[in-house]
Amino acid sequence: MSEELHILCTDRDGVEHNLPALEGWRIMEIIRDNGLPIKAECGGALECATCHVYVDPDWTGKLVPKSDEEDEKLDEAFMVKRNSRLSCQILMRPDLDGLKVTLAPETD
Repeated sequence: MSEELHILCTDRDGVEHNLPALEGWRIMEIIRDNGLPIKAECGGALECATCHVYVDPDWTGKLVPKSDEEDEKLDEAFMVKRNSRLSCQILMRPDLDGLKVTLAPETD
């Protein structure tokens, strides 16, 4: 049996949650399915920016680089930073065990 993977997600109140994660799942799905308030309106189809997160700087270099499409969608997000990513575009892998993300502010 493989070791359980997890991510650390800080909510908009600054509380860090240790969330169980499954390999191959989108980070957005992990956050949403654990009950944290992430809109993810398009369900991961890269048609909105409502699953915007900030990736901890220690982890940004371990992620697959942003696609042009993700970069364009981030232009529509609120309070974009250098470490902004759409959580639907990050797939969980064993080497991302312990990934730290923070939910970005909502626009409304």
